[in-house]
Amino acid sequence: MTAGLRLAGAPISWGVSEVPGWGRVLDADLVLGQMAELGLAATELGPPGYLPADPVPLLARHGLGLVGGFLAVPLHDPATERSTVDTAAETAALIARCGGEVLVLAAATGLAGYDERPALDDRRWRTLVATAARVAEVVAGHGVRTVLHPHVGTHVETEAEVERFLADSSLPLCLDTGHLLVGGTDPVALARRHADRIGHVHLKDVRAELAAQVRANTVPFAAAVARGLFVPLGDGDVDTGSVIRSVHAAGYRGWYVLEQDTALTDQPGAADAPRRDTARSLAHLARLAPTLSTPRVGR
Repeated sequence: MTAGLRLAGAPISWGVSEVPGWGRVLDADLVLGQMAELGLAATELGPPGYLPADPVPLLARHGLGLVGGFLAVPLHDPATERSTVDTAAETAALIARCGGEVLVLAAATGLAGYDERPALDDRRWRTLVATAARVAEVVAGHGVRTVLHPHVGTHVETEAEVERFLADSSLPLCLDTGHLLVGGTDPVALARRHADRIGHVHLKDVRAELAAQVRANTVPFAAAVARGLFVPLGDGDVDTGSVIRSVHAAGYRGWYVLEQDTALTDQPGAADAPRRDTARSLAHLARLAPTLSTPRVGR
């Protein structure tokens, strides 16, 4: 581990996404094998159905644990609340069977992908908050925590929406440094302002200039990803060290999941990029290590 951090990977760094037609999907055995070779201790699930119905043997073969799983489902629509809660319960049961600990919940729009985002009225927002609470209650019955993931193209994306959710809900956040920045939130400032509400961390780095184009709706999110919106840690504009120091000082001792949202093509050599980029991110964390030893205070 780097500087005592609990480091995990995620299949999205290898181009594996829940979005239909996102790009080339690498075999799970290959992806988990490369995570293990890089020294990562665990993984998140990836999209539904990516890992086998019983992932334990595959994880064990590579010496990996399971952190939890990302789940993007509609929270704002009363007509889908039952199916949303049922899906979350099934995912939590799988996470628990594999020894995982956290469900990473995103407020999906119900549309395919993350390029469109209809506005919500106050009534639908209240439904979103209530459904998230219900999900957390049911998921807790499986011994799994729920965190809300602010995510581009969902109903909790912008800084105003993040702050509104924190005010209206008791759920902790997944501090995703990349999606927050793309959505217009400074992840360092948020980590300092709401350190006691951080329940999980996704470490990403982002090219701020391209992120600004996504916010301005001049470049769709998927197109920006294909153009290299997300980059290895240290190659973009996120102050990773300050984020880690802030949450660590507040007592956070959970997982740091390395994520670099990637869409793979069939071009020669494209499948080699995820391993190379993740290694680069790990090297950046190793260089930061001397600055990350912050004594625990609070929490």
